[in-house]
Amino acid sequence: MTGDDHGPEGMTRRQLLRHTAWFGAAVVLTVTGGEVISRIAAPGEAAVADDPNALRFVQISDSHLGFTGPANTAVESSFSRALTQINGLGYRPDFVVHTGDLTHLSTPAQFDQVKQMMGTLNTGHVSTVPGEHDSVDDAGQKYRRAFGAGTAGDGWYSFDVKGVHFIALVNTLSLEKLGHLGPDQLEFVRKDVAKLGSDTPIVVFSHIPLFAMYPAWGWGTDDATQALSYLRRFSSVTCLNGHVHQLFTKTEGNITFHSATTTAYPLPQPGTRPAPTPVTLPAGKLADALGIREVTYRPGQPGLAVKDVKLA
Repeated sequence: MTGDDHGPEGMTRRQLLRHTAWFGAAVVLTVTGGEVISRIAAPGEAAVADDPNALRFVQISDSHLGFTGPANTAVESSFSRALTQINGLGYRPDFVVHTGDLTHLSTPAQFDQVKQMMGTLNTGHVSTVPGEHDSVDDAGQKYRRAFGAGTAGDGWYSFDVKGVHFIALVNTLSLEKLGHLGPDQLEFVRKDVAKLGSDTPIVVFSHIPLFAMYPAWGWGTDDATQALSYLRRFSSVTCLNGHVHQLFTKTEGNITFHSATTTAYPLPQPGTRPAPTPVTLPAGKLADALGIREVTYRPGQPGLAVKDVKLA
C-alpha cells in the first residue's frame, strides 16, 4: 500500500445511482434535470484513452491466497489471471485497490506472496484495506507489517488523485457479528473530510459493506451510520467494498454502495443458504463468477463509469 498524494484538480459532479447489476458492461451515469440516470454505455462510449486528465483505477478483492477448498483449488492462479488482465487493459491505471481478504489465513508467507504478485501490476500505486482473513490471529499486525506503511491507527488512511478524495477504512478487527469502525476511526473520518469542499467527490474503500446488506450473515457495519453522517454534505459519495464475493449496488441519498466480486470463489446470495460458505460451481463456470472492476472519472463530465469485467 502506498499513500501517494497527487495534486487535486477540482471538479463538481452529482450522482444518484439507481440499482444496477450489469456484469461485463459499462454503466454510465449522466445528469438529466438534476438527476443521474444509469444506462449501459454504447461501445467505446466510456473509453478515455484520449483524455490524459481522466481518473482511472481498478478494484480487485478477496483473493484469499492460501485457500484450498473445492470451490477453487487454484486461487493463486485465478488471482494471477486477474493481475494479468489488469496489465492488459490497454491503459495504465492511476492506482489499483484491493479491498481485503488478500490472504486466507494471514500467514507471513501468504502476505509475502500476495505482495510480490501485486508488485507486478503496471500502475501508479497499489492500495489495500484488510479483510477479516487478514487478521486471523493477531488483530492485523502481520497485515500492517506488510501493507501498513503510511497508515494511521489500525491501517486507515486517505489520499487524493485528480480532484477525488479517497478514504480507506478498516472495519474487520473488532468483529462480533457486524463490521466495526470504532471511535478513533470515526474521529479520523470526521477530521479528514472537515477541510474539504462539499463539491469534492468522495470514494470510500472498506472490506465489509458500510450498509446493511444482510446483517444475519454479518454483511454490514454496526457504526457505519456515524461515519456516513460526515459525508452527507458532499454531492457525490461512492463506497466500494468486498467481503460478499458478488456484485451488488445500492443508493441511499447522495451515497452509492458497490459490492465487488472476487478472484477466488463465489458466495451464495443472501439468505439462499444457511451460511455464507464457498459455492462450488459446475466445471468451467467458475471464471464467470470472478472478476475485476474498472472505475473512470472524467474531469468536466458529470458521469462516472463503472465496469465489472469477468475473469478472462
